[in-house]
Amino acid sequence: MGARKKVTVIGAGNVGATTVQRLAERDVYDVVMVDIVEGLPQGKALDLRESGPVEGYDSSIIGTNGYEETADSDLVVITSGIARKPGMSRDDLLHTNAGIVRSVTENVVKYSPNAIIIVVSNPLDAMTQLTYKVSGFPKNRIIGMAGVLDSARFQHFIAEALDVSVQDVNAFVLGGHGDTMVPLPRYSTVAGIPITELLSPEKVKALCDRTANGGAEVVALLKTGSAYYAPASSVAAMVDSILLDKKRVLPCAAYLEGEYGINGLFVGVPCKLGANGVEHIFEITLTPEESAGLQKSAAAVAELVEVVKQKITDVGL
Repeated sequence: MGARKKVTVIGAGNVGATTVQRLAERDVYDVVMVDIVEGLPQGKALDLRESGPVEGYDSSIIGTNGYEETADSDLVVITSGIARKPGMSRDDLLHTNAGIVRSVTENVVKYSPNAIIIVVSNPLDAMTQLTYKVSGFPKNRIIGMAGVLDSARFQHFIAEALDVSVQDVNAFVLGGHGDTMVPLPRYSTVAGIPITELLSPEKVKALCDRTANGGAEVVALLKTGSAYYAPASSVAAMVDSILLDKKRVLPCAAYLEGEYGINGLFVGVPCKLGANGVEHIFEITLTPEESAGLQKSAAAVAELVEVVKQKITDVGL
């Protein structure tokens, strides 16, 4: 086996640290965790290395406050920024997080010019757009993590409603990450059977609504901070598909240039993820209602991108 692929995770908060844990436990990557808080990434990295003998992994895990040790990463995950608090909209996060994500991206480009970047910071679609513009990387190397998480939530709710294994549930979600996302029941299946054949329209709608508000539901329960176990698992699935060249088809925020009638925006669509990042975007036929939902979602993303533009005027978004 050759040298391990190097993954950098920026942000040692709950999402970042849990992502590092998920990746380390796979025992195929070397991981670097960066955070501006002194001692935080170093302490969490040491704790995770000390789990290795028990869990049986030999992954190298480094915690650092600088970027030198991230040099030549194959893949970088950006989780930096403040988390959502109860009653706070994703848009409220914009002002603080745009500045953070911008400076992080500049450092990533400086030290790992050939990396693929997965953006997790919220508001997701706008932060992915910002990363793309600041980095100057080709569109296939910038991907937003949202759809895998949204689909996982939808899958869980479907499995729960039907009392079946999550392993036999496939769920499909399009659009921006947030209240305007578009869960697609027609393409969501249990062992290949569309859920529209198995559940009443009212139940299907309730599951779709719960999926769109999945993040807010967790935030409301936690009261301090937001979800991190499922987001970390979702990032790790994307990392595997890219660095192990698995070519899985996963819903991700990708840069669209005419697909689905959307131009120049990052919006959640089904993507083939492999060694080159986004290797293909699958365009599927939508009903007029689904299409309208996706256009509404894209419009909401475009609005956020406009706000970022005004905040960071010298970046041509």
